Amino acid sequence: MDRFPHAPDVDFHSPLDLSKAASAVLDEEGRVSGWGSSAQRLLGYTPEDVLGRPADRLLAATPGQRLSALCKALRPRSTVLELRCRDGHTLRAAVTFCPLAHQGAAATVVVAADLAALRRWEAQLALFHGLATESTLGLTIFDTDMRVVWGNASTDQELAGVAQYVGRPAADLFPEGEFISRHHPPDEDQIMEHVLKTGEPILGMHYRGRAPADPVREHVWSCSYHRLVDARGEPLGLFEESQDVTDRYRAQERLSLLVRAGKRIGVSLDVRRTAAELVDVAVPQLADEVLVDLPPAVIEGRQPPTGSAPGHSLLRMHGRTPEEFRTTPVSYPPSSPQAMSLATSRPVVDAAPPEAPGTAGSPLSHSTLFVPLITRDAVLGLATFRRSSNPDPFGAEEQTLAVELAERAAVGIDNARRYTSQHAAALVLQRSLLPQHLPEQSAVDVAYRYLPADSRVGVGGDWFDVIPLSGARVGLTVGDVVGHGVQAAATMGRLRATVRTLALLDLDPAELLTRLDDLVAQDAESRADDAVSEEALGVTCLYAIYDPVSGRCVWASAGHPPPIVADASGSVALSALAPGPPLGLGGLPYENVELHLSSGSLVAFFTDGVVEDRRTDIDSGIERLTEVLTWQRCPVEELCDRALATLPPGPQADDATLLLVRTRRLDADHVADLELPPDPAVVAEARTLTERQLATWGLSDLSFTAALVVSELVTNGIRYATGPVMLRLIKDRRCLLCEISDNAHTAPHLRRARRDDEGGRGLFLVAQMCQRWGTRYTASGKTIWAELAIP
Repeated sequence: MDRFPHAPDVDFHSPLDLSKAASAVLDEEGRVSGWGSSAQRLLGYTPEDVLGRPADRLLAATPGQRLSALCKALRPRSTVLELRCRDGHTLRAAVTFCPLAHQGAAATVVVAADLAALRRWEAQLALFHGLATESTLGLTIFDTDMRVVWGNASTDQELAGVAQYVGRPAADLFPEGEFISRHHPPDEDQIMEHVLKTGEPILGMHYRGRAPADPVREHVWSCSYHRLVDARGEPLGLFEESQDVTDRYRAQERLSLLVRAGKRIGVSLDVRRTAAELVDVAVPQLADEVLVDLPPAVIEGRQPPTGSAPGHSLLRMHGRTPEEFRTTPVSYPPSSPQAMSLATSRPVVDAAPPEAPGTAGSPLSHSTLFVPLITRDAVLGLATFRRSSNPDPFGAEEQTLAVELAERAAVGIDNARRYTSQHAAALVLQRSLLPQHLPEQSAVDVAYRYLPADSRVGVGGDWFDVIPLSGARVGLTVGDVVGHGVQAAATMGRLRATVRTLALLDLDPAELLTRLDDLVAQDAESRADDAVSEEALGVTCLYAIYDPVSGRCVWASAGHPPPIVADASGSVALSALAPGPPLGLGGLPYENVELHLSSGSLVAFFTDGVVEDRRTDIDSGIERLTEVLTWQRCPVEELCDRALATLPPGPQADDATLLLVRTRRLDADHVADLELPPDPAVVAEARTLTERQLATWGLSDLSFTAALVVSELVTNGIRYATGPVMLRLIKDRRCLLCEISDNAHTAPHLRRARRDDEGGRGLFLVAQMCQRWGTRYTASGKTIWAELAIP
């Protein structure tokens, strides 16, 4: 099928060719003595109409005298005549008169053709002549054996003489060239065979190589191949048309490189990765090697040096991953092109640069371009673009491209430097807000692990705490602030401090979360117009209280994952805790969940970063953690390490916090309880019991102080309560705990008694003799407690 079915027929014969032109014979008198069929087709006259008659009758306006002169000429003459056709219209024709002499008879052969058709043919011939001699489009003809037959002037110029290649195969023209278009076979012989065999032209193939006339500079041509056939349709060979598109191709390459640079440079917010991104984009399209030199301050996230160009204390970066990353110190002499580029803040091209320290073993460079990395009017470092295999020097357009890439890299490096600085500050802030060490507890054995998120994500808002409470109890909390950055870390610090403050009021978990929810909601309202407050939208928290005397553990959750509990036998189960809404939302109450834990039970408090990952679901994470907890007999420190070792490899998308607690129970011989009737006479009995119990525990040195504290607290309880009073003594690791519980909900207040007051000095004395004291409320009343340090 023809590629152009509506194309006109192309006839390469001249209209004056004897096979086409109108022909006639005139005698010496100018009469028509011969009339061909082609003349009849041109003018419409039959032989009977014109034979024997004067030829000037066929002329429309030309005088006969001129016609007679043309017939008597001794050599061929050509002219333009206006001929009258049989149908009456006038034809402007090109006419050639050729005199003949044969056996003494004189005659003239006249050949005529439509002048317009002749002019079209001449224009067509001029076009072909221009393509052969003046066109920049290279035309090369090959025979059926794919050997060179002919080439036009453009081909002759590129090949430095096409005659030397006539009869040679196409592969000899550019022995080191290659096709860079991949939608056809890359081998030229295969392409030619395909065109010869199928007749299907192949168009627009990009070919890269070095022309024999310009072996130094690499060129790119757009090549097309067409089959040549004779009048019978038999293949004669094929021709190649090629156009040098080097400048256009390189412009497109530069544009595509800039697009790729916009997508890839500066996306990591890491100084090292940004330098590697510049190398990945520029090699090998722009240069064979790219080196990036930066001051140590920039790599570490600090401000770049000011006052002078940093040419004497740079580090050359190697490696494209954090694992491969290393640096090599470099410095440049003041007269070097590198120092000149840094000093002038302009690119410098050097055809043969001196080798800088630390560059030994580098390949010889044909051309090197030094471009300073500049942003915000500060010089961050230097980018070096080298060409070793490509001998072409860096042109003006390529220098502009390198500057553009360096500017993009400089912005990315500066952003990464600023982010590194802010991330480091946020990490320091976060670590300063988390517990630096946990106090020893009689109630629990504790271990914890905090794994920050990947630096590209930013510092998160995870927190945890272990809070000593009265009565040898302990408060345990873990929470998470949605978001990352300094704001999330600051919000975490405020919430952790608030939880600790509320915990020291001896509030139960549900009450503590309710108050914390109110505070978060109020804080959100006060920051409603502050854009950064969005960082703290969504806060989860879990708070638990464990009592080692009774083994009772009570907890409540504000949108936080429930803990995992493993009893002393190794049986593991998720808590039955039903989480309430996250903090700050309000509207729904928080509920306590109570569980009695045997000594040696293991409880895992965690944030979602421990069990949830973008590559795995949360159920898989909980299953991994549960499996770790089955190793019941391992120390809690080892269990923490085992748990984090099960996390999927790779960067963490979120902070991961794990708090493992192994419970203890206080032995019965460390606790003494006594129920006292509401009678002032029992105060003496309470003192006697206290002294006797302290002697049993070997704490006789505390007898006087403890008896005084107990008598004052029992006296207050009997005075204001309406029912029995409970006295409890607890021997803890470092202190003696005295607790008086009654059914009254009114707490005593410490005051300074006046000189004439009969009472009011009891709590003052208690406060002076104890290291801590306070009041906590229970469902049936209150408990006043006091701690005395064991000497």
